[in-house]
Amino acid sequence: MLRLTFLIRRKEGMTKEEMQRYWREEHGPLVAGHSGTLGMLRYVQVHTTDDDHSLLTGRRGEMEAPYDGVAEVWWESKEAMVKATRSQKGREVDQILREDEGQFIDMERSVAWFNYEYPQVNPTPENVVATERSSLVKLYFPLRQLSSMGMEEAQWYWRTHHGPVIRRQAHGSGIVRYQQVHRDEQELTDGINSSRGSKVEPYLGHAEVWMDRSAMGNPTPENRVAAKRAYEDEANFIDFGRSSMFLAKEHVVIDRR
Repeated sequence: MLRLTFLIRRKEGMTKEEMQRYWREEHGPLVAGHSGTLGMLRYVQVHTTDDDHSLLTGRRGEMEAPYDGVAEVWWESKEAMVKATRSQKGREVDQILREDEGQFIDMERSVAWFNYEYPQVNPTPENVVATERSSLVKLYFPLRQLSSMGMEEAQWYWRTHHGPVIRRQAHGSGIVRYQQVHRDEQELTDGINSSRGSKVEPYLGHAEVWMDRSAMGNPTPENRVAAKRAYEDEANFIDFGRSSMFLAKEHVVIDRR
């Protein structure tokens, strides 16, 4: 499946609570109503929590400020997405959605990209969702590579070296599910950011980790060792100062998979 990731910063003058309420109660139903025209299989709003996200960075030092949320959309394939969104009706719907996005999103400081998923730990997602009432929380880690590495080299290292590091210690680190999501389809990515006026450089991709809060609040010695190993390997390919990290809850708006 083809996936869209849209990192969102709220419009100036809005609180995070106001922005997330409008997104959930006004924009969400608008997208759902047009989702068939756009060929969407799944649409999820990922709302950043009120946690102190600076506590997440640890040895990584200062990182970019957390985003206010992430919009996630899945299509059956690139071809299905292009066919639906570039039809006359699809273009009309896109215009409607972009106009409404302007009510709560700072487009210049937000950024989107198309990508493909590389499941690492517990690849079956149907029963792993960090809903508002769940004890699960989703860690979002949009990352950029070191300046010394190209995109393909960094994604290769991430997938073939870092992935196994996390998989080997997943049980001890309290991970319920872990997935790498790698940026791809550059032409489509350029197009969506241009249409929305983004001035933010797209990320290499993002890591997403589902964890139970109980494991986060009481780290065991095994947890601490796992976190140290993860950081040490991340430093081989991630530019922490140009990456971000935050916790979030998921609101599944549509799911037709």
